[in-house]
Amino acid sequence: MTKKIILISCVSQKLSQRAKAKDLYISTLFKLNRKYAEKLNPDRIFVLSAKHGLIGMEQEIEPYEQTLNNMPVKEVKSWAKHVVGQLKEIGSLNEIEFTFLAGEKYRKFLIPHFSNYKIPLQGLRIGEQLQKLKGLTS
Repeated sequence: MTKKIILISCVSQKLSQRAKAKDLYISTLFKLNRKYAEKLNPDRIFVLSAKHGLIGMEQEIEPYEQTLNNMPVKEVKSWAKHVVGQLKEIGSLNEIEFTFLAGEKYRKFLIPHFSNYKIPLQGLRIGEQLQKLKGLTS
């Protein structure tokens, strides 16, 4: 049976103290992505963290300031390779359906490793994503 995994990118707005990943990120976009992800009833939801790679929602981490958006391509590729390695520990990538709730920078070098994926918010600007997510989660 195909596993469903949802990948949500990290955001810059965070609590100021250590917290579970699901609570650490406090932007409206992250909260709506999380709500939508939970509604899809996946096997697992992970945060794609610029600093830590793949983070489980219950994993406790310290706040950090790091984003892929201003990283050199070489570093983003290295980050993606690390994340792919983490995902392979969960199961065969061919037996997992991935849903990306993550921007282009966060998925660009991951997608070539996956045969089965969805990008429900592809091509939408942040405001449009928020509007669509509000509709999908209400």
